[in-house]
Amino acid sequence: MAYISVRNLIVNFMKIDDDGVTSLDKQALDDVSLDIEKGSFVSVIGMNGSGKSTLAKCLNGLIEPTSGDVVVDGFNTKDEEHLWDIRSRVGMVFQNPDNQIVSSIVEDDVAFGPENLGIESAEIRKRVDDALRRVDMYDCRKKGAHMLSGGQKQRIAIAGAIAMKPGCIVFDEPTAMLDPSGRAKVMEIIRELNGEGITCILITHYMEEAAQADRIVILKDGRVYSDGTPEELFGNRALIEGAGLEMPPVIDLRDRAGLPETIMNVEGMAGYLKSRGNK
Repeated sequence: MAYISVRNLIVNFMKIDDDGVTSLDKQALDDVSLDIEKGSFVSVIGMNGSGKSTLAKCLNGLIEPTSGDVVVDGFNTKDEEHLWDIRSRVGMVFQNPDNQIVSSIVEDDVAFGPENLGIESAEIRKRVDDALRRVDMYDCRKKGAHMLSGGQKQRIAIAGAIAMKPGCIVFDEPTAMLDPSGRAKVMEIIRELNGEGITCILITHYMEEAAQADRIVILKDGRVYSDGTPEELFGNRALIEGAGLEMPPVIDLRDRAGLPETIMNVEGMAGYLKSRGNK
């Protein structure tokens, strides 16, 4: 059974005019259905306004469906009684870490989630230390959050999610505000977490990041436009361009140079060129 099951999900955003009349402002998601398997690494891509972030917020009950269902490990997000059960299973990391940091000291911020779950103090201490080590921020545990760089703050936000011990973490454009070095570190952490069995869902507009996932879901106009492996989707230029997206730079270069289709990332390109150079 899928860890997260989305069925016929519709999300409408409403507006109220000056006379108090309510009307439809935007249909953000339109009949979206998909399953996320436990331990998988899924990327969700699409143009701005395609519904990516709305879907992300639906996965742990931050946005309630207008109709349809989102079921997490057997719990329906419409059931308010089980919202904490859902949010303890699906952690969230957002684009701007400043919007997630709630405490002035790093270790206090990471402890915030477990404290709200009612975890005992000794276990919280263990979780906080472990989470900070996992993101290489343990030495900064006593620092003020305001003293950190953007990339360090994002790693603290990830540590806060890890400390909740969720089965799944949704990353909603976590690298959008970071420099290349910060982006690379965050992606390294995501791959490591997935390697340890945590289900990872990455919302991104960087195609080279999406290509690192096992599966890619493309949204367009609030609907699932396509769903497949990176090899399947990025092997179809017309499909990618039809979604209003661009090919990852390394794959674009690969195709223009007529190199093997098995090259999917920078590492693969480097390995291929090195092998050719040794011949």
